Order: sequence, then C-alpha cells, then structure tokens
Amino acid sequence: MNSLEIEQFLTYLAVEQSVSASTQNQALNALAFLYKQVLGRRLPHLTFKQARVGKRLPVVLSREEVNRVLSNLEGEFYLMACLLYGSGLRLSECLNLRVKDIDFGHREIIVCEGKCDKDRRTMLVYCF
Repeated sequence: MNSLEIEQFLTYLAVEQSVSASTQNQALNALAFLYKQVLGRRLPHLTFKQARVGKRLPVVLSREEVNRVLSNLEGEFYLMACLLYGSGLRLSECLNLRVKDIDFGHREIIVCEGKCDKDRRTMLVYCF
C-alpha cells in the first residue's frame, strides 16, 4: 500500500464508517507497527481526515426527579443524598466528612484531601 491508499483508508474509517477517534488511532498504530516491525520501513507522512472526538453530555435530573428520589430515602441516606446533590460533594468526600468540616456560620463545608489530595470549600445547602 502506498501513502495515498493508507490516507484514503483512514479517511474512509472516519467519514464513511464514522468510527471513534480511538478506533482510527488503533488502525494507524497497527499500520505503523506493520511498516516498522514487519516491513522494516518507516510509515510515510500522512494527511487524512481525523475522526471526531465525541463530547458526552452529562445526564441531569429535573427538579421533580430529584424530589422523587429524595422522598424515597430516609435517615443517613437522605442526608448523604442531599449533601451530594446540594453541595456538589463526591461520594468519597461525603463518606469522609467529619462534623468539624461543617461550618454552619458561613454555610460551607471544608472538604479535606478531596480529588488529587486537594482541600476545597463548598457551599452547605439545607434540604429539609
């Protein structure tokens, strides 16, 4: 295969087959391995259409759905769900929360050793 055929193949994957960027990269890496390890040649410089990296939209619950979920919880599970939803805590941060980390006066929560071992402050939202 010459460089034009390789470019057409990689473009075909992206445009007509609508494969993901990682699939197209895997095909390119397989061709690079073939050329270098098997054929003992360098892969020529290629210009082809890159596959698009898809952006995932987050799933967001409506207020009614959130109220329905919270109304089916009780006790510490209700409290934890309210903290997760209202204050934006991660589950591990909520599980490691201590009483001294809650500042009712300033209506904030101090998250110690959160993601990447960083401390941060977040708002305390009452949902009773």
